[in-house]
Amino acid sequence: MPPTRRLATALAATALALSLAACGEPEEEAAQDPGRSDRAAEVNTSPDQDRIRTDEVPDIAALVPAEIRDRGTLEVVNSVGATPPLNFYATDDETVIGVETDIASLVADVLGLELRQSTVDWANIFVGLDSGRYDAGFSNITVTEERKDKYDFATYRLDNVAFEAPAGADWRVEGPEDVAGRRIGVGSGTNQEEILISWSEQNEAAGLEATDIAYYQTPTDYYLALSSGRLDAYLGPNPSAAYHSRVSGETEIIGTVSGGGDEIQGEIAATTRKDNGLVEALAAALNEVIDNGTYAQVLDRWGLADEAVEESEINPPGLPRQDG
Repeated sequence: MPPTRRLATALAATALALSLAACGEPEEEAAQDPGRSDRAAEVNTSPDQDRIRTDEVPDIAALVPAEIRDRGTLEVVNSVGATPPLNFYATDDETVIGVETDIASLVADVLGLELRQSTVDWANIFVGLDSGRYDAGFSNITVTEERKDKYDFATYRLDNVAFEAPAGADWRVEGPEDVAGRRIGVGSGTNQEEILISWSEQNEAAGLEATDIAYYQTPTDYYLALSSGRLDAYLGPNPSAAYHSRVSGETEIIGTVSGGGDEIQGEIAATTRKDNGLVEALAAALNEVIDNGTYAQVLDRWGLADEAVEESEINPPGLPRQDG
């Protein structure tokens, strides 16, 4: 196994194991809280995924550029992260599984192509798309105005961040005022931090208490802080928070907000080299699986139904350009 794969696998296993272990042993917790077993859910992380499949649609397959159609494969690139349920390694430490892989598989089905996946580090996703080595990226890629200069996008999921609190929390987050005076954890240098700082400043300007922002860099630390009551909630990416709350039963999502903050609803999209002729086929395939229900089945499978889009859009408004 290549070093990069071993490292990614180790990170994924460690992050998940530590985040679950941070809340104690399952048997011990079940005894203390009989309701825990009702909240926790088992997720298939074996290499035998029995993926949800769909049929080819010839009219949509005909939209695929001739070079790709003649080749017969859809070359998809992804990057395996440290946290499920996006792209991550199955229990065999080799098979890439997750919501991104499942959606790419559905798209390939509609297009009548064999899905072939390549796993690389994040930067090489874009290097490979630029060179034409890969047809499309399915790897939690957010649409941004900067990226639209070089790439075409077909959206398939909302880009949300989530407030994760201990299970049974008696409060919810719907806007800035709900975190006034609360102690909220966040990762340094993230867009979640920017959102939280902005909300705290809005609250202070309105005469409310500032948010007590606490910084954490590992799941182990912030899940310990949540379980011990040192944090009211942690603001992080919705997919990982939703997955953790689902498999542990120890936390719950009490509110979500766009990863773009107050300015725009962030969206995740299939990404392809600009003007290579593939984006129309990708969007049409995504709309087919949205309409036939298999898309919803995939999101439900991974606990991400709240990130569903009503339709796939080509090159919608993206996150604003960064200053400078």
